[in-house]
Amino acid sequence: MINFEEELKKFHPSLEVEDAAEAIYNQDLTDMADVLVKMLKESDAKTKEV
Repeated sequence: MINFEEELKKFHPSLEVEDAAEAIYNQDLTDMADVLVKMLKESDAKTKEV
C-alpha cells in the first residue's frame, strides 16, 4: 500500500517553464553541427600540414 505521507516528503516540485528553459540553455552541449565543424577544421589543418 502507498504511504502518502512518506511520498509527500520525497516530493520535489518541477521547475517552472522559464527556469527549465534557463537550465537547459545554460548547459554547454555539443550537437552534431559542432562535431562536424570541429572535424572539418581538424581535417583542413591536417591537409595544410602536408
